[in-house]
Amino acid sequence: MVEIKTDTALEAMREAGRVVAHALAAAREASAVGVRLRELDEAARTVLSEAGASSPFLGYQPSFAPVPFPAVLCVSVNDAVSHGIPGDYRLRDGDLVSVDCGAELDGWTGDAAISFIVGTPRPADLELIAATQQALDAGIAAATVGHRIGDISHAISTVARKAACGMPSDFGGHGIGRQMHEDPHVPNHGRPGRGFPLRHGLALAIEPMLMAGGHNDYLTDPDGWTLRTIDGSQAAHFEHTIAITESGPRILTLP
Repeated sequence: MVEIKTDTALEAMREAGRVVAHALAAAREASAVGVRLRELDEAARTVLSEAGASSPFLGYQPSFAPVPFPAVLCVSVNDAVSHGIPGDYRLRDGDLVSVDCGAELDGWTGDAAISFIVGTPRPADLELIAATQQALDAGIAAATVGHRIGDISHAISTVARKAACGMPSDFGGHGIGRQMHEDPHVPNHGRPGRGFPLRHGLALAIEPMLMAGGHNDYLTDPDGWTLRTIDGSQAAHFEHTIAITESGPRILTLP
């Protein structure tokens, strides 16, 4: 069932989204050559704790996962597309890092992701990051009253196709509010004019994940969580929680 939020609820979600933005900024600031991924997670945990927020990631176990997720961040490096578990891996010069974070505050949730390079960037990785950011921007721009979910999906996939990138075929965005994952599903592939109608008060997490190799298939690590490109190519991930409003899409996960 799709819940349409009141303006008061959207304001509460904005506060949760602000915490997410600060946690992502802390993780990025902590990222440097030689730093372990778990240290990024520790930085985000500190932000959540100081804000009085909790993590919707920690202990989360969807049907596909063999074990609950053990961290407050998903940290995915290079060919890892998403859901990477932050462990003892030490960041290396040139690593492409995608960080996904959520926060629950006063009963409402925010969810966002960023991608960036540690140290010396490779031009192809910068192009992949730029294309993924552009896909997110296009999806958000299409999230207007009177459009449908398929218009968001089509906008994202148009950018991905132009960049000759693939996207995981069965992962995408989602409704969000009292829970991290709510209806409706927001595919990253789709046709315009199809799907659930967008109306004022609908809150969505829009999250393109682009894979440089151009394939839509992916592999899952033995941990049951980490998704990887099938050809070892690089991947990037961006996400914002937004609200559909009469005055246009409102991004809720900004600082």
